[in-house]
Amino acid sequence: MRVHFVGVSGTGMGSLALLYRAQGHEVTGSDAAFDPPMGPALLAGGVTCFTGYSKDHLFPRPDVTIVGNAIRSENEEATHVRDNHLHAESMSGALRSHFLAHHRPLVVTGTHGKTTTSAMAAWVLHRAGQNPGYFIGGIPKNFPSGAGLGDTKRKLASSGKEVALPGAAPPFVVEGDEYDAVYWRKKPKFLDYVGIGQHDVVLLTSVEHDHVDIYPTAASYEDGFREMVALIPAGGLLVVDARDARARHLAKECKAKVVYYALDGDDTGDVTPTWLGAVVGDAAQSAETGGGSDIQSFDLFIGGMSCGRLALKVPGAHNVRNAIGAMAACCEAFGVKVADARSALAEFDGVRRRQDLLGMPSGIHVYDDFAHHPTAVDETLRALKSRHPKGALFAIFEPRSATACRALHQEEYVGAFSAAEHVIFAPLGRTNIPENERLDLGKLAARLGPKALCAKDPDEIIAFVKTHAKSGDTVALLSNGAFGGIHQMMLTALT
Repeated sequence: MRVHFVGVSGTGMGSLALLYRAQGHEVTGSDAAFDPPMGPALLAGGVTCFTGYSKDHLFPRPDVTIVGNAIRSENEEATHVRDNHLHAESMSGALRSHFLAHHRPLVVTGTHGKTTTSAMAAWVLHRAGQNPGYFIGGIPKNFPSGAGLGDTKRKLASSGKEVALPGAAPPFVVEGDEYDAVYWRKKPKFLDYVGIGQHDVVLLTSVEHDHVDIYPTAASYEDGFREMVALIPAGGLLVVDARDARARHLAKECKAKVVYYALDGDDTGDVTPTWLGAVVGDAAQSAETGGGSDIQSFDLFIGGMSCGRLALKVPGAHNVRNAIGAMAACCEAFGVKVADARSALAEFDGVRRRQDLLGMPSGIHVYDDFAHHPTAVDETLRALKSRHPKGALFAIFEPRSATACRALHQEEYVGAFSAAEHVIFAPLGRTNIPENERLDLGKLAARLGPKALCAKDPDEIIAFVKTHAKSGDTVALLSNGAFGGIHQMMLTALT
């Protein structure tokens, strides 16, 4: 086929374009710019890239045009597609019809932890010889990219022999986010990933109000998840973090089998988790014993039976939670042995932009992380403090998302930075929000006291860190955007 992408250089659209290329299709795409990392990846993958939007890009007529969710209806190419009745699909619709329809989906969704949990599940299935397809909203360090085709053949772990499994659809792990699919379908993308076969698997990590530009109320946000749960077939499986009260409530409406997981000490309401993890060690204990560790250990219990101690390279209790969810889904739904999952998780290197160590200039650990919701900020900073308890932690936060720039979580952010000794706020990444609705950074800094600073630009941030940070300290750059290129500037300044 000839496939054209309108808005191709985003992470999801670009990954899908490369999947089509991997199948041998001719792929073209247009976008306003082709910045790294996706721009160079598309060119290297053989995608013909057009800068800017023009109806001329749609000649010769493509067999299918895939329109990104950032594209407005008045876009020149979108208008041409409509006026000339070209076959058009959303990214999630194309992924469903062209890829997921031939696999057994494992859809990882929820407010927090989707990317890391998806990457963990794909790696566990891969190391177990099931050769999964995967489509992840980040770049897992164990894979060459965020998307892979998988195969209809699986390698048996015991013999290493590759065999075809007739009638058994191979797994396909997909990160299901709640952003709307496309301008003509204002529904969460994850709705396109469920209800495909009789044995779909969904992993629900959490449900906490987010994306207020699309979902103005908590109820409207939860409605999408409720609709998704209703789509899971009776022969499928729903894996749920039992700590989350909203997720537990939604799970009660599921007609499929439900499996719960949690950490020891969690309030799990009226449900008993089958999969339970007990984190070994914390930041306080690490400090007493002379420093942090590069290994996060936890004890695993399944149905009340001890299954031994497991180890992760990625720190933090939230990553233990992600790992247990991934194990539960892979073992319960796809028959992966616990021992094989344990070995795979011990090799898991994480995901870029998730506690991603960029370098150690002058002995200072500099991390990049995508965290922007207060829950994610809190968990990330606690994890980094646990790994490096002896030095000071500098939390540098750019509120950039539609939710982070609003006052919705003004109070929650006060506690989110408790693990840091120094907190620096960059200016809001959005200026189109009414002033009375904006996150008040000055008020937030005042609540945090002397440890907090509001900076006017990246230069002021870098100057502060360069003056105050010393060997053994940790710098966490928190943003869901490019943060003005501060990452490389920080490394250079501290060297």
